[in-house]
Amino acid sequence: MKLLIDECLPRNLKNHITGHECSTVPEAGWAGKKNGELLSLAERAGFQIFLTLDRGIEYEQNLKGREIRRHLSVRKIESFV
Repeated sequence: MKLLIDECLPRNLKNHITGHECSTVPEAGWAGKKNGELLSLAERAGFQIFLTLDRGIEYEQNLKGREIRRHLSVRKIESFV
């Protein structure tokens, strides 16, 4: 799977996710983009999963009809060193 890690998560989180292609929002050049535009860019780039700390994104964004429907809202982050 191709995962996009939101800029609100530690960048080195991707080093702890094995077996998947992972990129961060800043690596993709999308830092500072709002969620709606970010999801559209991610879809066009072929991302399937969006990892974020943002709660309620499914209520803020209309995910119906989107390719990147799956997202994981991470509630607690342990230290990634």
